[in-house]
Formats: sequence, structure tokens, C-alpha cells
Amino acid sequence: MDNVCHTLVGAACGEAGLKHRTRYGQATLLVASNLPDVDVLVFVTNESALAFRRGWTHGLAAQLLLPLLFTGLVWLVDRARRRDPGDGPPLRAGWALLLAYVGVCSHVGLDYLNNYGIRLLAPFDWGWIYGDAVFIIDPWLWLMLGAGVWATRRRSTPLMARTALIFATCYIAAMLLSARAARAVVADLWRDLRGTDARALMVGPIPVNPLARAVIVDAGDRYESGVFVWSPTEVRFDPRHVPKNDRHPAVAAAREQSEAIRDFLVWSRFPFWTIEPAEDGLRVTVADMRFMAAGRQFSATTTVATTSTETN
Repeated sequence: MDNVCHTLVGAACGEAGLKHRTRYGQATLLVASNLPDVDVLVFVTNESALAFRRGWTHGLAAQLLLPLLFTGLVWLVDRARRRDPGDGPPLRAGWALLLAYVGVCSHVGLDYLNNYGIRLLAPFDWGWIYGDAVFIIDPWLWLMLGAGVWATRRRSTPLMARTALIFATCYIAAMLLSARAARAVVADLWRDLRGTDARALMVGPIPVNPLARAVIVDAGDRYESGVFVWSPTEVRFDPRHVPKNDRHPAVAAAREQSEAIRDFLVWSRFPFWTIEPAEDGLRVTVADMRFMAAGRQFSATTTVATTSTETN
């Protein structure tokens, strides 16, 4: 999910009463709810962001260690500052640690919900998992959580924040169930139409509308896409297909010579290739069906000499 949503979750948990359990309670929740995204620092390095993100800092090891490290930092800050004993609750390390776990684990759980994916078992297993339930930017979660935080601060009662968290949890549960049910409907329809199971299938969220979903089907040499809607329940496939082009000789050469291509494939779920003539050979670009409209940031390109394709 986006960091606005993560921050609102932390704020709502604090306003629900958790912020009073220890000194820096609200700050701990707000920071911890965004802490796994410390991996955005990869953007200032020479590492591939797509290959690195949602791995080390979103896996089991990080979920265990990040709250411990952050609680230690909070304790050091508290020790370094001279406080009036009567200035709010004291720092309770146990509660600070619990709030840090709430923030970090809620972050990873929310990131699982969308179709970008996380590597939950990292560093023991680098495989991606996808919830395909909630779009990465969901205004309905913003609205529920934001209203709960605002109403709680206005009325000085935790009831509205707690209600908002309950509604958000129910909404997420409904979206998860909807995602599973929609996937089963599309899988059955594809089997009836084509007489075989899809090689891979995504029935994922789209912006704003929780009653519709984007469909991507791996049909072997191509991808077919469409839209699933619940009311009335139907699947509308796009008559245009997207060829994979993964057997083109230039693709093998591009994978061998380009680290950017290999890094992109670490992250990619439905990769497809375009091959275009260039001055010094062939321009090979790989993109992902999930983000066809996202532009250049979700693609990788290299130029392959014509002689390289002749040797493959």
C-alpha cells in the first residue's frame, strides 16, 4: 500500500488508545508503520530498486528484527533527553516494542494485499506472493481511517478510531474473499472456453471500484486480458492479445548481457518483450502486463547487436 495508508493505520491505532501506553507511543506507531519502506533508500544507490524492494525489509527476519532495533533507538533517544517525570507516561519498553511490532506487521500485511507483491519469507525464500485484493492506493481505506482519526481528535474519544479500524478490517476481509471468489470464476470460465487451465492467472484490483477487477491470463505464447465485474457477474476479455515474444533470439541475448533486464525479471510477474530496430542492432524492452500504463519506470531496455541474435 501507499505510505498515506500506512501512516493512517498507525495514526488510527494510536488514537484508538495505544498511544497512551508509553511515551512516544504515537510516534512509534507512525514510524513503525512505515519502517519496512526504508528499502526506498535503494534509489540513491546503484542497485536495482525493482529487484531489491519488498524483500529484505518485508520478510520474516525483518519483521522480527526491525521492531527490536527501532525500540532500542527509541530507548536511546529517551535516555539522551531529560524529561520532567510528570510530562506524560514514562517510556515502557515492553509497550514500545509491542507498538513497533503492530506498525511493522501491519505494513507488511497491507503490502501483501495488492498485486505488486512481497517476498514474505525473505531471506529464506525469495519467492513473491500476491494478495491481488486491494489496489495499492485505495481511497476507501483513506476515507475510513482518516475519518476515524479526525473524529477521534475532534471528540477526544477513541471510539471513532476503533470503529474505523473495525470497518477497515472488514473491508479488507471482504476484498480478500472477493479476490478469491473472482479468481475461481475466471479460472472456471477460462477452462470452459479453452478446455485447459491457464498457465498463470491474475484477477487483481483496479483503482476506486471494488466491484471490478483486472484479469490477466497467461495463454502460453501470449497474454489475454480483460475485466471482471460482480454486478452482473461477467468477464469481458479484450480481443487484442499481447504476444510474449520470449522466444525471440534477441531476448536470450538481452537476458545474458543486461543486468537491468535480469533485475527486472526478478520482480516481473507477467513479462512481455518488444523488439525494435535500432541503429546498432535491436532494441529489446521488457515490461510487465500488470503495469502496462505505468510508463518507463516499469520496464527495462537494452540494445542487442545483430550478431548476438544470430548466435542464439
